[in-house]
Amino acid sequence: MVLEMLNPMHYNITSLVPEAVPVATMPILLFTGFLLFLWNYEDTSSIPGPGYCMGIGPLISHCRFLWMGIGNACNYYNKMYGEFMRVWICGEETLIISKSSSMFHIMKHNHYISRFGSKLGLQCIGMHENGIIFNNNPAIWKAVRPFFTKALSGPGLVRMVTVCAESIIRHLDRLEEVKNELGYVDVLTLMRRTMLDTSNMLFLGIPLDENAIVVKIQGYFDAWQALLLKPDIFFKISWLYKKYEKPVKDLKDAMEILIEEKRHRISTADKLEDSMDFATELIFAEKRGDLTRENVNQCILEMLIAAPDTMSVSVFFMLFLIAKHPKVEEAIMKEIQAVVGERDIRIDDMQKLKVVENFIYESMRYQPVVDLVMRRALQDDVIDGYPVKKGTNIILNIGRMHRLEFFPKPNEFTLENFEKNVPYRYFQPFGFGPRGCVGKYIAMVMMKVILVTLLRRFHVQTLQGQGVCVDKIQKINDLSVHPDENSNFLDMIFIPRSSDKCLKC
Repeated sequence: MVLEMLNPMHYNITSLVPEAVPVATMPILLFTGFLLFLWNYEDTSSIPGPGYCMGIGPLISHCRFLWMGIGNACNYYNKMYGEFMRVWICGEETLIISKSSSMFHIMKHNHYISRFGSKLGLQCIGMHENGIIFNNNPAIWKAVRPFFTKALSGPGLVRMVTVCAESIIRHLDRLEEVKNELGYVDVLTLMRRTMLDTSNMLFLGIPLDENAIVVKIQGYFDAWQALLLKPDIFFKISWLYKKYEKPVKDLKDAMEILIEEKRHRISTADKLEDSMDFATELIFAEKRGDLTRENVNQCILEMLIAAPDTMSVSVFFMLFLIAKHPKVEEAIMKEIQAVVGERDIRIDDMQKLKVVENFIYESMRYQPVVDLVMRRALQDDVIDGYPVKKGTNIILNIGRMHRLEFFPKPNEFTLENFEKNVPYRYFQPFGFGPRGCVGKYIAMVMMKVILVTLLRRFHVQTLQGQGVCVDKIQKINDLSVHPDENSNFLDMIFIPRSSDKCLKC
Protein backbone atom coordinates (compact mmCIF):
# COMPACT_ATOMS: atom_id res chain seq x y z
CA MET A 1 0.00 0.00 0.00
CA VAL A 2 2.81 2.38 0.88
CA LEU A 3 4.60 1.68 -2.41
CA GLU A 4 1.39 2.28 -4.34
CA MET A 5 0.95 5.64 -2.62
CA LEU A 6 4.52 6.58 -3.46
CA ASN A 7 4.19 5.50 -7.09
CA PRO A 8 4.06 8.65 -9.26
CA MET A 9 2.32 6.59 -11.96
CA HIS A 10 -0.80 6.64 -9.79
CA TYR A 11 -0.58 9.75 -7.64
CA ASN A 12 0.92 13.21 -7.49
CA ILE A 13 3.15 12.73 -4.48
CA THR A 14 3.02 16.39 -3.49
CA SER A 15 -0.74 16.13 -3.10
CA LEU A 16 -0.25 13.53 -0.37
CA VAL A 17 1.78 15.88 1.82
CA PRO A 18 -0.06 18.35 4.04
CA GLU A 19 0.67 21.99 3.22
CA ALA A 20 2.05 22.45 6.72
CA VAL A 21 4.88 19.99 6.08
CA PRO A 22 8.13 21.84 5.24
CA VAL A 23 9.39 21.55 1.66
CA ALA A 24 12.69 20.16 3.06
CA THR A 25 10.95 16.91 3.96
CA MET A 26 10.26 16.11 0.30
CA PRO A 27 13.76 14.65 -0.40
CA ILE A 28 13.42 12.51 2.74
CA LEU A 29 10.12 11.09 1.58
CA LEU A 30 11.46 10.41 -1.88
CA PHE A 31 14.56 8.72 -0.46
CA THR A 32 12.39 6.62 1.86
CA GLY A 33 10.31 5.51 -1.09
CA PHE A 34 13.46 4.58 -3.00
CA LEU A 35 14.69 2.46 -0.08
CA LEU A 36 11.34 0.73 0.16
CA PHE A 37 11.52 -0.02 -3.56
CA LEU A 38 14.97 -1.59 -3.17
CA TRP A 39 13.89 -3.52 -0.10
CA ASN A 40 10.95 -5.01 -1.95
CA TYR A 41 12.98 -5.67 -5.12
CA GLU A 42 12.96 -9.35 -5.94
CA ASP A 43 15.60 -10.88 -8.14
CA THR A 44 13.88 -12.22 -11.23
CA SER A 45 16.52 -14.93 -11.68
CA SER A 46 15.13 -18.48 -11.52
CA ILE A 47 18.48 -19.78 -10.28
CA PRO A 48 18.61 -20.51 -6.52
CA GLY A 49 20.85 -18.31 -4.41
CA PRO A 50 20.96 -15.59 -1.75
CA GLY A 51 18.71 -12.57 -2.20
CA TYR A 52 19.81 -9.21 -3.57
CA CYS A 53 18.46 -7.33 -0.52
CA MET A 54 19.39 -3.71 -1.36
CA GLY A 55 22.80 -4.80 -2.66
CA ILE A 56 23.72 -6.40 0.65
CA GLY A 57 23.53 -9.91 -0.86
CA PRO A 58 26.28 -9.31 -3.43
CA LEU A 59 28.45 -7.65 -0.81
CA ILE A 60 28.07 -10.53 1.64
CA SER A 61 28.70 -13.23 -0.98
CA HIS A 62 31.89 -11.54 -2.22
CA CYS A 63 33.12 -11.03 1.35
CA ARG A 64 32.47 -14.71 2.06
CA PHE A 65 34.78 -15.72 -0.79
CA LEU A 66 37.50 -13.40 0.50
CA TRP A 67 37.08 -14.59 4.08
CA MET A 68 36.53 -18.35 3.64
CA GLY A 69 38.57 -18.91 0.46
CA ILE A 70 37.15 -19.84 -2.93
CA GLY A 71 36.90 -23.59 -2.35
CA ASN A 72 35.32 -23.37 1.09
CA ALA A 73 32.85 -20.70 -0.06
CA CYS A 74 31.79 -22.83 -3.05
CA ASN A 75 31.14 -25.83 -0.81
CA TYR A 76 29.17 -23.64 1.60
CA TYR A 77 26.91 -22.20 -1.11
CA ASN A 78 26.34 -25.52 -2.90
CA LYS A 79 25.39 -27.13 0.39
CA MET A 80 23.10 -24.20 1.25
CA TYR A 81 21.34 -23.66 -2.10
CA GLY A 82 21.92 -26.77 -4.21
CA GLU A 83 24.26 -27.97 -6.92
CA PHE A 84 23.39 -25.20 -9.41
CA MET A 85 23.21 -21.83 -7.69
CA ARG A 86 24.02 -18.15 -8.09
CA VAL A 87 26.04 -15.64 -6.07
CA TRP A 88 27.91 -12.43 -6.89
CA ILE A 89 31.68 -11.87 -7.00
CA CYS A 90 32.95 -8.32 -7.51
CA GLY A 91 29.33 -7.41 -8.24
CA GLU A 92 29.17 -9.87 -11.14
CA GLU A 93 26.69 -12.74 -11.26
CA THR A 94 28.56 -15.99 -10.66
CA LEU A 95 27.25 -19.54 -10.90
CA ILE A 96 28.60 -22.29 -8.65
CA ILE A 97 27.93 -25.68 -10.19
CA SER A 98 28.57 -29.20 -8.89
CA LYS A 99 26.24 -31.14 -11.24
CA SER A 100 28.00 -33.45 -13.68
CA SER A 101 25.55 -32.74 -16.52
CA SER A 102 26.10 -28.99 -16.26
CA MET A 103 29.89 -29.37 -15.97
CA PHE A 104 29.95 -31.62 -19.02
CA HIS A 105 28.04 -29.01 -21.03
CA ILE A 106 30.38 -26.19 -20.01
CA MET A 107 33.64 -28.07 -20.50
CA LYS A 108 32.83 -29.31 -24.00
CA HIS A 109 31.76 -25.99 -25.52
CA ASN A 110 34.05 -23.34 -26.98
CA HIS A 111 32.05 -20.44 -25.57
CA TYR A 112 33.29 -21.25 -22.06
CA ILE A 113 37.03 -21.09 -22.70
CA SER A 114 37.55 -17.74 -20.96
CA ARG A 115 38.45 -17.41 -17.29
CA PHE A 116 37.58 -14.67 -14.82
CA GLY A 117 39.27 -12.86 -11.98
CA SER A 118 40.22 -9.38 -10.85
CA LYS A 119 41.82 -7.57 -13.79
CA LEU A 120 44.08 -5.57 -11.48
CA GLY A 121 44.99 -8.69 -9.52
CA LEU A 122 45.86 -10.65 -12.67
CA GLN A 123 47.86 -7.68 -13.98
CA CYS A 124 49.84 -7.63 -10.74
CA ILE A 125 50.88 -11.28 -11.06
CA GLY A 126 51.40 -11.04 -14.84
CA MET A 127 48.56 -13.35 -15.92
CA HIS A 128 46.19 -10.80 -17.47
CA GLU A 129 46.14 -11.70 -21.18
CA ASN A 130 49.47 -13.51 -20.74
CA GLY A 131 50.44 -17.14 -20.24
CA ILE A 132 47.92 -19.96 -20.31
CA ILE A 133 46.62 -20.60 -16.79
CA PHE A 134 44.40 -17.54 -16.22
CA ASN A 135 44.66 -15.84 -19.60
CA ASN A 136 41.13 -14.52 -20.16
CA ASN A 137 41.72 -13.29 -23.73
CA PRO A 138 40.59 -16.21 -25.95
CA ALA A 139 42.57 -15.04 -28.99
CA ILE A 140 45.88 -14.74 -27.12
CA TRP A 141 45.20 -17.96 -25.20
CA LYS A 142 44.67 -19.79 -28.50
CA ALA A 143 47.99 -18.42 -29.77
CA VAL A 144 50.04 -19.80 -26.86
CA ARG A 145 48.27 -23.12 -26.22
CA PRO A 146 49.90 -24.94 -29.19
CA PHE A 147 53.35 -24.32 -27.66
CA PHE A 148 52.25 -26.03 -24.45
CA THR A 149 50.53 -28.86 -26.31
CA LYS A 150 53.65 -29.63 -28.34
CA ALA A 151 55.95 -29.56 -25.30
CA LEU A 152 53.68 -31.73 -23.16
CA SER A 153 53.00 -34.50 -25.66
CA GLY A 154 54.84 -36.67 -28.19
CA PRO A 155 58.62 -36.73 -27.67
CA GLY A 156 58.31 -34.55 -24.56
CA LEU A 157 56.01 -37.09 -22.95
CA VAL A 158 58.43 -39.94 -23.72
CA ARG A 159 61.44 -37.98 -22.48
CA MET A 160 59.63 -37.14 -19.25
CA VAL A 161 59.99 -40.73 -17.98
CA THR A 162 63.78 -40.73 -18.06
CA VAL A 163 64.24 -37.13 -16.93
CA CYS A 164 61.80 -37.46 -14.02
CA ALA A 165 63.21 -40.83 -12.88
CA GLU A 166 66.76 -39.44 -12.90
CA SER A 167 65.64 -36.37 -10.97
CA ILE A 168 63.80 -38.22 -8.20
CA ILE A 169 66.75 -40.62 -7.85
CA ARG A 170 69.17 -37.68 -7.46
CA HIS A 171 66.96 -36.07 -4.85
CA LEU A 172 66.46 -39.32 -2.93
CA ASP A 173 70.22 -39.79 -2.92
CA ARG A 174 70.45 -36.36 -1.24
CA LEU A 175 67.59 -36.97 1.15
CA GLU A 176 69.55 -35.51 4.06
CA GLU A 177 69.01 -32.05 2.54
CA VAL A 178 65.29 -32.24 3.34
CA LYS A 179 65.49 -34.01 6.70
CA ASN A 180 65.26 -32.29 10.07
CA GLU A 181 67.37 -33.07 13.12
CA LEU A 182 65.05 -35.98 14.01
CA GLY A 183 65.43 -37.55 10.58
CA TYR A 184 61.91 -36.68 9.42
CA VAL A 185 61.51 -35.88 5.73
CA ASP A 186 60.02 -32.62 4.48
CA VAL A 187 58.04 -34.29 1.69
CA LEU A 188 56.61 -31.07 0.23
CA THR A 189 60.06 -29.57 -0.26
CA LEU A 190 61.37 -32.86 -1.70
CA MET A 191 58.52 -33.00 -4.24
CA ARG A 192 58.75 -29.33 -5.15
CA ARG A 193 62.48 -29.54 -5.82
CA THR A 194 62.11 -32.73 -7.83
CA MET A 195 59.32 -31.35 -9.99
CA LEU A 196 61.01 -27.99 -10.52
CA ASP A 197 64.21 -29.79 -11.56
CA THR A 198 62.30 -32.04 -13.96
CA SER A 199 60.37 -29.14 -15.49
CA ASN A 200 63.53 -27.10 -15.89
CA MET A 201 65.39 -29.94 -17.59
CA LEU A 202 62.55 -30.47 -20.05
CA PHE A 203 61.35 -26.96 -20.80
CA LEU A 204 64.11 -24.40 -20.08
CA GLY A 205 67.43 -26.15 -19.55
CA ILE A 206 69.24 -23.49 -17.52
CA PRO A 207 70.95 -24.29 -14.19
CA LEU A 208 69.09 -22.75 -11.25
CA ASP A 209 69.03 -22.63 -7.47
CA GLU A 210 66.22 -25.07 -6.70
CA ASN A 211 65.75 -24.08 -3.08
CA ALA A 212 65.62 -20.34 -3.81
CA ILE A 213 63.22 -20.73 -6.74
CA VAL A 214 60.91 -23.07 -4.78
CA VAL A 215 60.61 -20.44 -2.04
CA LYS A 216 59.87 -17.76 -4.62
CA ILE A 217 57.22 -19.95 -6.28
CA GLN A 218 55.43 -20.29 -2.94
CA GLY A 219 55.47 -16.53 -2.47
CA TYR A 220 54.11 -16.03 -5.98
CA PHE A 221 51.33 -18.57 -5.43
CA ASP A 222 50.31 -16.90 -2.16
CA ALA A 223 50.07 -13.56 -3.96
CA TRP A 224 48.10 -15.08 -6.85
CA GLN A 225 45.63 -16.69 -4.46
CA ALA A 226 45.28 -13.52 -2.40
CA LEU A 227 44.76 -11.10 -5.31
CA LEU A 228 42.60 -13.17 -7.68
CA LEU A 229 39.21 -11.93 -6.43
CA LYS A 230 40.12 -8.68 -4.69
CA PRO A 231 37.86 -5.68 -5.52
CA ASP A 232 39.37 -2.73 -7.40
CA ILE A 233 39.33 -0.55 -4.29
CA PHE A 234 41.86 -2.88 -2.69
CA PHE A 235 44.47 -1.84 -5.25
CA LYS A 236 43.93 1.85 -4.50
CA ILE A 237 45.25 1.36 -0.98
CA SER A 238 48.95 0.86 -1.56
CA TRP A 239 49.85 -0.51 1.87
CA LEU A 240 47.33 -3.34 1.38
CA TYR A 241 48.63 -4.74 -1.89
CA LYS A 242 52.29 -3.68 -1.82
CA LYS A 243 53.22 -6.71 0.28
CA TYR A 244 52.10 -8.95 -2.59
CA GLU A 245 54.09 -7.08 -5.23
CA LYS A 246 57.43 -8.11 -3.76
CA PRO A 247 57.06 -11.92 -4.00
CA VAL A 248 55.71 -11.54 -7.54
CA LYS A 249 58.64 -9.33 -8.50
CA ASP A 250 61.13 -11.69 -6.83
CA LEU A 251 60.03 -14.67 -8.96
CA LYS A 252 59.72 -12.63 -12.14
CA ASP A 253 63.19 -11.15 -11.68
CA ALA A 254 64.68 -14.59 -11.06
CA MET A 255 62.94 -15.97 -14.14
CA GLU A 256 64.05 -13.00 -16.23
CA ILE A 257 67.69 -13.79 -15.43
CA LEU A 258 67.23 -17.44 -16.40
CA ILE A 259 65.38 -16.59 -19.62
CA GLU A 260 68.02 -14.03 -20.60
CA GLU A 261 70.65 -16.73 -20.19
CA LYS A 262 68.53 -18.94 -22.43
CA ARG A 263 68.36 -16.19 -25.06
CA HIS A 264 72.14 -15.85 -24.92
CA ARG A 265 72.70 -19.58 -25.34
CA ILE A 266 70.36 -19.68 -28.32
CA SER A 267 72.15 -16.78 -29.98
CA THR A 268 75.57 -18.44 -29.57
CA ALA A 269 74.58 -22.07 -30.28
CA ASP A 270 76.37 -23.79 -33.15
CA LYS A 271 73.41 -26.06 -33.80
CA LEU A 272 69.97 -24.69 -32.98
CA GLU A 273 68.45 -28.17 -33.08
CA ASP A 274 70.47 -28.97 -29.94
CA SER A 275 68.68 -26.17 -28.09
CA MET A 276 65.12 -26.75 -29.28
CA ASP A 277 62.70 -26.98 -26.38
CA PHE A 278 59.63 -25.18 -25.05
CA ALA A 279 61.47 -21.98 -24.14
CA THR A 280 63.35 -21.87 -27.45
CA GLU A 281 60.14 -22.26 -29.46
CA LEU A 282 58.60 -19.34 -27.58
CA ILE A 283 61.65 -17.12 -28.01
CA PHE A 284 61.61 -17.80 -31.76
CA ALA A 285 57.90 -16.87 -31.82
CA GLU A 286 58.77 -13.59 -30.12
CA LYS A 287 61.44 -12.85 -32.72
CA ARG A 288 58.89 -13.48 -35.48
CA GLY A 289 56.55 -11.01 -33.81
CA ASP A 290 53.94 -13.66 -32.96
CA LEU A 291 54.20 -13.20 -29.18
CA THR A 292 55.25 -10.34 -26.92
CA ARG A 293 58.31 -10.61 -24.71
CA GLU A 294 56.09 -10.29 -21.63
CA ASN A 295 53.90 -13.16 -22.78
CA VAL A 296 56.91 -15.38 -23.54
CA ASN A 297 58.35 -14.80 -20.07
CA GLN A 298 54.99 -15.51 -18.43
CA CYS A 299 54.52 -18.74 -20.40
CA ILE A 300 57.93 -20.02 -19.32
CA LEU A 301 57.26 -18.99 -15.72
CA GLU A 302 53.93 -20.84 -15.68
CA MET A 303 55.43 -23.96 -17.22
CA LEU A 304 58.04 -24.11 -14.48
CA ILE A 305 55.71 -23.38 -11.55
CA ALA A 306 52.79 -25.66 -12.54
CA ALA A 307 54.17 -28.95 -11.18
CA PRO A 308 55.81 -27.57 -7.99
CA ASP A 309 52.63 -25.61 -7.31
CA THR A 310 49.96 -28.34 -7.51
CA MET A 311 51.36 -31.76 -8.41
CA SER A 312 53.83 -31.71 -5.53
CA VAL A 313 50.92 -31.31 -3.11
CA SER A 314 49.01 -34.12 -4.87
CA VAL A 315 51.92 -36.56 -4.39
CA PHE A 316 52.28 -35.36 -0.78
CA PHE A 317 48.64 -36.33 -0.11
CA MET A 318 49.15 -39.64 -1.96
CA LEU A 319 52.04 -40.64 0.29
CA PHE A 320 49.95 -39.90 3.37
CA LEU A 321 47.16 -42.08 1.97
CA ILE A 322 49.60 -44.91 1.27
CA ALA A 323 50.89 -44.70 4.83
CA LYS A 324 47.33 -44.98 6.15
CA HIS A 325 46.30 -47.89 3.87
CA PRO A 326 48.86 -50.75 4.02
CA LYS A 327 46.76 -53.06 1.81
CA VAL A 328 46.81 -50.45 -0.93
CA GLU A 329 50.58 -50.17 -0.56
CA GLU A 330 50.90 -53.95 -0.80
CA ALA A 331 48.86 -54.04 -4.02
CA ILE A 332 50.96 -51.24 -5.50
CA MET A 333 54.23 -52.94 -4.59
CA LYS A 334 53.14 -56.24 -6.12
CA GLU A 335 52.29 -54.50 -9.37
CA ILE A 336 55.58 -52.59 -9.43
CA GLN A 337 57.48 -55.85 -8.94
CA ALA A 338 55.48 -57.59 -11.67
CA VAL A 339 55.66 -54.78 -14.24
CA VAL A 340 58.99 -53.06 -13.58
CA GLY A 341 60.95 -55.49 -11.43
CA GLU A 342 64.52 -54.36 -10.76
CA ARG A 343 65.08 -52.50 -14.03
CA ASP A 344 64.55 -48.81 -14.78
CA ILE A 345 61.00 -47.68 -15.44
CA ARG A 346 60.12 -47.10 -19.12
CA ILE A 347 57.44 -45.33 -21.11
CA ASP A 348 55.82 -48.64 -22.12
CA ASP A 349 55.27 -49.44 -18.41
CA MET A 350 52.81 -46.57 -18.03
CA GLN A 351 49.77 -48.35 -19.47
CA LYS A 352 50.50 -51.52 -17.48
CA LEU A 353 50.53 -49.83 -14.07
CA LYS A 354 46.77 -50.09 -13.58
CA VAL A 355 46.79 -50.33 -9.77
CA VAL A 356 49.07 -47.30 -9.55
CA GLU A 357 46.83 -45.44 -11.96
CA ASN A 358 43.66 -46.27 -10.03
CA PHE A 359 45.40 -45.24 -6.82
CA ILE A 360 46.30 -41.87 -8.35
CA TYR A 361 42.74 -41.39 -9.58
CA GLU A 362 41.18 -42.31 -6.24
CA SER A 363 43.63 -40.03 -4.40
CA MET A 364 42.74 -37.11 -6.68
CA ARG A 365 39.05 -37.84 -6.21
CA TYR A 366 39.15 -38.31 -2.44
CA GLN A 367 41.67 -35.56 -1.66
CA PRO A 368 41.86 -33.21 -4.65
CA VAL A 369 44.27 -30.32 -4.91
CA VAL A 370 42.68 -28.48 -7.82
CA ASP A 371 39.02 -29.05 -7.01
CA LEU A 372 37.46 -26.14 -8.89
CA VAL A 373 37.60 -24.56 -12.34
CA MET A 374 36.75 -20.93 -13.11
CA ARG A 375 35.17 -19.99 -16.45
CA ARG A 376 33.23 -17.15 -18.10
CA ALA A 377 30.36 -17.45 -20.59
CA LEU A 378 31.20 -15.81 -23.93
CA GLN A 379 27.62 -15.97 -25.21
CA ASP A 380 24.07 -16.49 -23.97
CA ASP A 381 23.21 -20.11 -23.27
CA VAL A 382 20.85 -22.43 -21.43
CA ILE A 383 22.30 -25.02 -19.04
CA ASP A 384 20.03 -27.69 -17.54
CA GLY A 385 17.06 -25.40 -18.13
CA TYR A 386 18.63 -22.32 -16.54
CA PRO A 387 19.33 -19.23 -18.72
CA VAL A 388 22.98 -18.12 -18.60
CA LYS A 389 23.80 -14.65 -19.90
CA LYS A 390 26.96 -13.69 -21.75
CA GLY A 391 29.59 -12.50 -19.27
CA THR A 392 28.35 -14.71 -16.42
CA ASN A 393 31.14 -16.06 -14.24
CA ILE A 394 31.10 -19.79 -13.51
CA ILE A 395 32.87 -21.90 -10.91
CA LEU A 396 32.79 -25.66 -11.44
CA ASN A 397 32.99 -27.30 -8.02
CA ILE A 398 34.60 -30.52 -9.24
CA GLY A 399 35.71 -31.75 -5.83
CA ARG A 400 32.14 -31.72 -4.53
CA MET A 401 30.79 -33.40 -7.68
CA HIS A 402 33.27 -36.27 -7.20
CA ARG A 403 31.63 -37.01 -3.83
CA LEU A 404 28.03 -36.73 -5.00
CA GLU A 405 27.62 -38.80 -8.14
CA PHE A 406 28.37 -42.28 -9.52
CA PHE A 407 31.00 -43.65 -7.12
CA PRO A 408 29.84 -46.58 -4.95
CA LYS A 409 31.66 -45.33 -1.83
CA PRO A 410 32.04 -41.59 -2.42
CA ASN A 411 33.05 -40.66 1.13
CA GLU A 412 35.63 -43.44 1.54
CA PHE A 413 39.13 -43.81 0.18
CA THR A 414 39.03 -47.18 -1.58
CA LEU A 415 40.26 -48.51 -4.91
CA GLU A 416 36.83 -50.10 -5.29
CA ASN A 417 35.65 -46.74 -6.64
CA PHE A 418 37.72 -47.39 -9.77
CA GLU A 419 37.30 -51.14 -10.15
CA LYS A 420 34.98 -50.44 -13.08
CA ASN A 421 35.49 -47.89 -15.83
CA VAL A 422 34.27 -44.48 -14.73
CA PRO A 423 32.55 -42.39 -17.42
CA TYR A 424 34.63 -39.26 -17.78
CA ARG A 425 31.64 -36.98 -17.24
CA TYR A 426 31.69 -38.13 -13.59
CA PHE A 427 35.43 -37.83 -13.00
CA GLN A 428 37.24 -34.70 -14.11
CA PRO A 429 40.48 -34.14 -12.16
CA PHE A 430 42.00 -32.38 -15.17
CA GLY A 431 38.86 -31.24 -16.98
CA PHE A 432 38.35 -31.92 -20.68
CA GLY A 433 37.34 -30.12 -23.83
CA PRO A 434 38.93 -27.07 -25.44
CA ARG A 435 40.19 -25.63 -22.14
CA GLY A 436 40.98 -28.87 -20.33
CA CYS A 437 44.38 -29.18 -18.66
CA VAL A 438 46.91 -29.36 -21.48
CA GLY A 439 49.37 -31.22 -19.25
CA LYS A 440 47.11 -33.99 -17.95
CA TYR A 441 48.90 -36.84 -19.72
CA ILE A 442 52.39 -35.76 -18.76
CA ALA A 443 51.18 -35.14 -15.21
CA MET A 444 49.99 -38.75 -14.94
CA VAL A 445 53.33 -40.00 -16.26
CA MET A 446 55.22 -37.80 -13.83
CA MET A 447 53.22 -38.98 -10.82
CA LYS A 448 53.59 -42.63 -11.80
CA VAL A 449 57.34 -42.32 -12.23
CA ILE A 450 57.80 -40.55 -8.90
CA LEU A 451 55.61 -42.98 -6.95
CA VAL A 452 57.18 -46.08 -8.49
CA THR A 453 60.75 -44.83 -8.03
CA LEU A 454 60.20 -43.63 -4.47
CA LEU A 455 58.20 -46.64 -3.24
CA ARG A 456 60.74 -49.10 -4.65
CA ARG A 457 63.32 -47.54 -2.33
CA PHE A 458 61.31 -46.50 0.71
CA HIS A 459 58.38 -47.53 2.86
CA VAL A 460 56.67 -44.34 4.08
CA GLN A 461 55.17 -43.63 7.51
CA THR A 462 53.51 -40.64 9.09
CA LEU A 463 54.81 -39.45 12.45
CA GLN A 464 54.14 -42.10 15.07
CA GLY A 465 51.72 -41.52 17.90
CA GLN A 466 50.03 -38.49 16.34
CA GLY A 467 47.27 -40.23 14.40
CA VAL A 468 48.20 -38.13 11.40
CA CYS A 469 46.25 -38.83 8.22
CA VAL A 470 45.00 -36.83 5.23
CA ASP A 471 41.61 -36.18 6.83
CA LYS A 472 43.17 -34.65 9.95
CA ILE A 473 45.74 -32.46 8.21
CA GLN A 474 44.84 -28.79 8.54
CA LYS A 475 44.16 -27.50 5.03
CA ILE A 476 43.52 -24.25 3.23
CA ASN A 477 40.85 -24.55 0.53
CA ASP A 478 41.08 -21.42 -1.59
CA LEU A 479 42.24 -21.38 -5.20
CA SER A 480 43.47 -24.91 -4.54
CA VAL A 481 43.59 -27.27 -1.57
CA HIS A 482 46.92 -27.44 0.20
CA PRO A 483 48.09 -28.21 3.72
CA ASP A 484 48.50 -25.38 6.16
CA GLU A 485 52.28 -25.39 6.32
CA ASN A 486 52.25 -23.63 9.67
CA SER A 487 50.71 -26.75 11.21
CA ASN A 488 52.69 -29.61 12.70
CA PHE A 489 53.19 -33.23 11.67
CA LEU A 490 53.49 -32.70 7.89
CA ASP A 491 56.84 -34.48 7.76
CA MET A 492 57.14 -38.23 7.13
CA ILE A 493 59.48 -41.09 7.92
CA PHE A 494 61.17 -42.86 4.98
CA ILE A 495 62.30 -46.40 5.82
CA PRO A 496 64.72 -47.91 3.27
CA ARG A 497 63.64 -51.16 1.60
CA SER A 498 66.04 -53.88 0.56
CA SER A 499 65.32 -55.05 -2.98
CA ASP A 500 64.67 -58.61 -1.90
CA LYS A 501 62.13 -57.44 0.70
CA CYS A 502 60.35 -55.08 -1.66
CA LEU A 503 56.98 -56.74 -1.12
CA LYS A 504 57.24 -57.27 2.61
CA CYS A 505 58.06 -53.87 4.07
